[in-house]
Amino acid sequence: MKHIKKNDTVMVIAGKDKGKSGRVLKVLPERSRAIVQGVNFHKKHRRRTRDDQQGGVAQIEGSIHMSNVMLICTKCNKPVRPKMKQLADGSKVKSCRKCGENL
Repeated sequence: MKHIKKNDTVMVIAGKDKGKSGRVLKVLPERSRAIVQGVNFHKKHRRRTRDDQQGGVAQIEGSIHMSNVMLICTKCNKPVRPKMKQLADGSKVKSCRKCGENL
């Protein structure tokens, strides 16, 4: 799925975090998953190391399937299915189906 890239703003449309939105931190295209900031937290036990003297349990973002997120249009601030629009110079850009704004 090529419609979601790093630093895009997305909204979760299914699952336990439905309705939350955040910025995409990392995309895992081979598994069709993405890591979204502030969504799908997991607890990870950290061992004490020389750098981290405290150790303990940390909360980190887990990956979420790309079919469960939608892009958010910056102009109309709603989740949209983007469409590819070809510009006059031949390059392609994502655009909002509702307002026509380039994403």
